[in-house]
Amino acid sequence: MTEEFIRSIKGTQDILPSQSHRWQVLEAVIHNTMDTYGYSEIRTPAFERTELFSRGVGEETDIVSKEMYSWTDQGGENLTLKPELTAPVVRSFIQHNLGGQSPINKLYYIDALFRRERPQKGRYRQFHQFGIETFGSEHPEIDAEVIALAMSVFNDIGLTGLNLKLNSIGSPECRDNYRNALRDFLKPHFNDLSETSQKRFENNPMRILDTKIPHEIEILKEAPNISDSLTAEDKAHFEEVCSLLDAMGTQYLIESNLVRGLDYYTRTTFEITSTELGAQDAICGGGRYDGLVERLGGKPTPGIGFAAGMERILLALGDDDLSGKTTQVYIVGLGDRVRPTVAKLAEDLRQNNVRTDFDPLRRSMKAQMREANKCGATIAIIIGDKELESGQAEIKDLKTGDQEPVKIKALVDHINSLTL
Repeated sequence: MTEEFIRSIKGTQDILPSQSHRWQVLEAVIHNTMDTYGYSEIRTPAFERTELFSRGVGEETDIVSKEMYSWTDQGGENLTLKPELTAPVVRSFIQHNLGGQSPINKLYYIDALFRRERPQKGRYRQFHQFGIETFGSEHPEIDAEVIALAMSVFNDIGLTGLNLKLNSIGSPECRDNYRNALRDFLKPHFNDLSETSQKRFENNPMRILDTKIPHEIEILKEAPNISDSLTAEDKAHFEEVCSLLDAMGTQYLIESNLVRGLDYYTRTTFEITSTELGAQDAICGGGRYDGLVERLGGKPTPGIGFAAGMERILLALGDDDLSGKTTQVYIVGLGDRVRPTVAKLAEDLRQNNVRTDFDPLRRSMKAQMREANKCGATIAIIIGDKELESGQAEIKDLKTGDQEPVKIKALVDHINSLTL
């Protein structure tokens, strides 16, 4: 039996070489899209003070109350592995006075996070997210840009069946009024609620709207709509967000029960789902948090952002080929004398940005050709003693089977002239 220490921890996974290329392609799309929209990368430590999350995310949220990996270190500090990224980015924004350096800060991240929740398909205890946090603008145009950016990444990577759900939860005052209205509505149904919803009733009743329990969904069909609690200013803000998305050609569905569970959200909230994921279909969620910077000790600064689960995205993509990095050239070397020539040719091709591989196991020609096809090469260069003496290698197109001799000294220029 395999020793326990040699097995990965429950809820974690190894990303093996056969899978990592998919991650690299997704990350490259993210970096490219962020650059196009003018966003700069930020990287924060793997752990923070526990208080950052209890104050920023909210004591009564599932993340803080149930899911965090926390400990007290030898110095007596209470520390927590990051369960989410908005609070750490806000902490960094405040600490380094980024708001004083520029009136608008457009930041993005790709990072690993940690939550001790029940593992399920596409959801792990160590998982990865990419996302953005934008500070400085309270206006609807930045809301529309943030949403359009998220959709752009998903479209560029090839996701299908996307649905954008949109809502406004208004100002903190609106939320307080709505919580009271929701409690009044739910009181007669309290005994019919699940234990989880009963716990949320007093501290965070809006979380009950996230329920997946059928009889609770039926009860909530008659619940008051949060839009009835919005101020005229909040309504005007949301209407302009919708108008801008219309102008950009971004389709959306207004979802009145979309409230987002974390305490810091205000006004615009949104969620992007994929029909490729079944019942647990969310791949991205975000919204405004105009009071969070001040809540964590900074100057009043409006903010908006989103986070998307990368495991969820790759799951939604299924078996779609994201490799983009198959070996273009495989050098088949035969015999002891050709090894220096093979090594130099491989290095010359790589320095010319041609993906190149060769066999370090000194196998037969048949085995090397089989490996060339296995690794997805499009061209095989064959060099044995005969080719070395004549100064001409054999070039084989592995798609068509066509073969031709090319001078060894001209191989790099010849390969560069081909469309691989």
